[in-house]
Amino acid sequence: MTTTTSQSSDPTREVPTRRISFAEALRDLPKHFAEGGDIVSSHLVASLSSVFPDGEDYFVRSVRHFRDQIADPELKRQVRGFIGQEATHGREHRDLNDRLAELGYPTKVIERWTRRGLAMRERIAPPISNLAATAALEHLTATIAEIVLTDEQARRMIGHPEVTNLFLWHALEESEHKAVAFDVYRAVGGTERMRVWTMRFTRWGFLVGIGLQTAVSVALDPDARRDLPAVRRSWRRLRRSPYLSRQTWQRLKEYERPGFHPDDRDTTELVERWRQELFGEAGTLNDRLAGSAA
Repeated sequence: MTTTTSQSSDPTREVPTRRISFAEALRDLPKHFAEGGDIVSSHLVASLSSVFPDGEDYFVRSVRHFRDQIADPELKRQVRGFIGQEATHGREHRDLNDRLAELGYPTKVIERWTRRGLAMRERIAPPISNLAATAALEHLTATIAEIVLTDEQARRMIGHPEVTNLFLWHALEESEHKAVAFDVYRAVGGTERMRVWTMRFTRWGFLVGIGLQTAVSVALDPDARRDLPAVRRSWRRLRRSPYLSRQTWQRLKEYERPGFHPDDRDTTELVERWRQELFGEAGTLNDRLAGSAA
């Protein structure tokens, strides 16, 4: 269970890098893998996965640029963990995207769009602006992660057990490092004005972008075109889901509050619960691990 508190960043935050692989388990993934063969939800998950590999690489570059300016040894340690986790996320989602492309999803095209768009942003915007964007997007992914970890309906909607496992692992690690980019931004002198305005743009830009990608992906699916009533039913289910709730929108807007910090929303117990569930003594994902390093 989560609570809202006012607190500074936790200097003892653990951000472990886990060597893990889902590629083998995803080989038999069916085309419409979401719960009940849901078409729109399958394309939404695929669209989200499509932006992760190059998005994660962008996050790593944005944070790494400032690594030598960080004086706090604990934050430096957390940055190492952040980089390790994000690099692994990118690799695993790229493997998933390869399988989805084989099934007919435009994941590789979206990867290219994402890579080019972020490269253009890095050429135009100063490093501190890219770090501000990374911190904002980390809040967005941490919000989605908390929904996945707390809401059983949200997990069921993902559907296929191995895709659900991948997103559970990703959600856990997003929750473990949710404040790292933010703390780096604050440590190197990022302003509140830039932080808030970057989120206002990012919140709308991300949601509109994912929405358009999903709509195009569905439109290109011959199965969707053959069964438009199923697509309409699927869209209605998604609109009633936890992902598109008013509460989720309000959580995203919390970032714009003066003095906000990601740890104001205390997810310590939630993180510990899922660490034990996934990677404890009888963890359900221990067989996916090739080893781990802190």
